[in-house]
Amino acid sequence: MQKIISYPISILYYLLFGATLVVFHPIQWICFNFFGYQAHKKSVDILSFFLVANTYVLGTRYKIEHRERLPENVPLIIAANHQSLYDIPAISWFSRKAHPKFISKIELGKGIPSISYNLNHGGSVLINRKDAKQSLSAIRKMAEYIETTGRSAVIFPEGTRSRTGKPRAFAENGLKILCKYAPSAYIVPVTINNSWKMTRWGSFPLGLGNKIILTIHPPIAVKNLPFKTIFTRTEQAVTESIV
Repeated sequence: MQKIISYPISILYYLLFGATLVVFHPIQWICFNFFGYQAHKKSVDILSFFLVANTYVLGTRYKIEHRERLPENVPLIIAANHQSLYDIPAISWFSRKAHPKFISKIELGKGIPSISYNLNHGGSVLINRKDAKQSLSAIRKMAEYIETTGRSAVIFPEGTRSRTGKPRAFAENGLKILCKYAPSAYIVPVTINNSWKMTRWGSFPLGLGNKIILTIHPPIAVKNLPFKTIFTRTEQAVTESIV
């Protein structure tokens, strides 16, 4: 029954989602080209708010646990499990004070209003997962960027989405490069729960009435520990809290 009800509600959601992307694309362009980074950042924050708010028509609600654990005025490496595309606007909105930038697959860099523009101009990097050299070079660029600016990199070490909520093994390389070239950063492990339920039937129709929970774990100073310890502690913190 819920799946049947979801069809018309999902249509409404996608209309709102598409309209939001179309409206904010020129807004981002104007902000970036005429007013610079801070104005563009503000437009992306508002875009993220509306992308989150659009999901309310699906009955989606959000809970952020321990937001106070996010360090301020230092580079952050936000490492989270990945359950659906809905993880991204949630992290972008709820950690907006940390200026989050994403390590995204290169396919998202073209053809998507608002999203592609932000990925290309907002400080994020695009990686070609079939080209290890290009991927690691882009991640190094991201690490050097956050080290210099004190902003944040968001990485999903699983590499791809877990469509059932069950975590995949974390890959080391991306985190290792970030730690090496952003030595003053703090890794912030984040566990995402229930996001996968949004796409339990695929992209259409969407799941209804889900409560997405983001749990922020205690930060880990990169400079204080060997990478193997950092990696193990990060993976354990994230995966052990997945319901």
